[in-house]
Amino acid sequence: MSARTYRIELLKARTLRKRGDRPEYWTGYERGLRRAFLGDQFGTEQEHELWLTFAADGVDPMRRERGQGYRDGLLVLTPETTA
Repeated sequence: MSARTYRIELLKARTLRKRGDRPEYWTGYERGLRRAFLGDQFGTEQEHELWLTFAADGVDPMRRERGQGYRDGLLVLTPETTA
């Protein structure tokens, strides 16, 4: 991912989170973007694996939203691009 794409996507995530549009999703998305852009320099492998498991959480909807956002941020996918 280019630095330009990273900045654009980060700004979009922050804007949408502040608007209140799925704030937990965008929190995870921002974290996933950082991991995609910085790689192993951001977080540990254990944290990365943990965040990926959140997407399948059947009990906590907030955790699931964060996990889905994280997964999408890693791939630079947003709800608009996956629909």
